[in-house]
Amino acid sequence: MNRYYVPALGGLYASLDRYMLPMLRIVLGVILIPHGCQKLFGWFGGAGFTRFTQIFEGIGYKPGWFWVTLVALTELVGGLMLVFGVFTRFAALAVVIFMINAVWVTSAKGFFWTAGGSEFSILLLAVALVFMIRGGGECSIDQRMSKEL
Repeated sequence: MNRYYVPALGGLYASLDRYMLPMLRIVLGVILIPHGCQKLFGWFGGAGFTRFTQIFEGIGYKPGWFWVTLVALTELVGGLMLVFGVFTRFAALAVVIFMINAVWVTSAKGFFWTAGGSEFSILLLAVALVFMIRGGGECSIDQRMSKEL
């Protein structure tokens, strides 16, 4: 039995519990989607495909067009898959792999995201790992299909 600091909130916590992991899954997807759009289309203040290709090649990811496409589709398509909870484990695995690399790349700038460090990538990695292990859960297309990858 749970003992709460504010027992009167126990009913609220219980009624909202089933929505918390789906909310986290959706937020992860919503965070990833615009990053993919920045790379592919230059939306949301992004540099666009051509400039990101140059950036990726400049840091050693060659051919740049391939890596930009792979990363942008992981963010955009993987983000959409997470939002809807379809093939969630597959999408989360792609994000985990991507974030392991992002942690490695950003760790050269330290920990804090304000200096371009790895803090944000570590958080996204941990959240994606949860969904890689747990799947889409409640409020997902995966659950409606009664299938998990």
